Amino acid sequence: MVRMRRGTRRGRYAALLTAAVAVSLAAAGCTAGPGARQDGRAPEPERSHSAAPASGPVLAVKVDNVRAARPQTGLEAADVVYAEPVEAGLSRLMAIYATELPASVGPVRSARESDLELLGQFDRPVLAFSGAQSKLLPLIDKAPLRAEPPGEDSDAYVRAADRQAPHNLYLRPGKLLPEPSGKAALTAGFTYGKAPAGGRAESSHTVRYPAAGFTFTWSGSRDRWLVSLDGDPARTADGGRLAPATVVVQHVKVRESEFRDFRGSNSPYVESVGSGRAEVLRDGRAYDAAWKRGAAADGTTFTTRDGKPLNFAEGQVWVVFAGDS
Repeated sequence: MVRMRRGTRRGRYAALLTAAVAVSLAAAGCTAGPGARQDGRAPEPERSHSAAPASGPVLAVKVDNVRAARPQTGLEAADVVYAEPVEAGLSRLMAIYATELPASVGPVRSARESDLELLGQFDRPVLAFSGAQSKLLPLIDKAPLRAEPPGEDSDAYVRAADRQAPHNLYLRPGKLLPEPSGKAALTAGFTYGKAPAGGRAESSHTVRYPAAGFTFTWSGSRDRWLVSLDGDPARTADGGRLAPATVVVQHVKVRESEFRDFRGSNSPYVESVGSGRAEVLRDGRAYDAAWKRGAAADGTTFTTRDGKPLNFAEGQVWVVFAGDS
């Protein structure tokens, strides 16, 4: 059995997940959270805003990214979306919320070992995830974060009636945090402002994993990069397009971790501490960059060829981790 953890308590995975489903279905009437549509699909986000200094932690949510999980809910409200490789050449997302809390986020999926290193740059973030490999749970216990999987005493998770498990678990962020923490909590090391000189015009950029793909196409009318996942337009729950202002393709070392999934496939480990090259896409242009992160507690800096900070455009940022070849 895979055991689950909420706060510092642990219990058996099956018992917790069963309890979470029972509570969710009874409380939410088989919907995906407050304000959910009658067809059971997750609702259009109801957002709260905060421009004040950080008053709490960021919320990090592990989000499913296979075809059966789309369209995802709540990604458009994230400040940062990280895309990472997982088993079988597939991908998974981690959405970071600081300035807005949508009504619902999901589908929520399980954590990976390299998530702990990635989240070290934030001050005791809240991590929402559906579970983890049993041998990973002690590392999550020791990590400087607040783990929030489904639990007996939590009404933060609900199940959507129109999707099959495991692609139907949704988080109601307002049940974990009373309000957004504010932009000051985004301690990822990014700088925002005027674009650097140079770069090259780029209308589209694709990153490929063995069994997944991300394409970002520039929309001049929206001043945003339109996202496509595995060749299909990435849409919001209400039919809009996912469209970040800045896209970072960060080339990292991807190695085998000490963990495997239930099929025996090794879980890739993304080394987000270190240095390397990157491409930064903003304003319809691509800029070659260098990235550096000295320790897990540090943010990641991106610089131009002359060593100056490479500013991002104001708005949502997507960071896609790509193996360094």
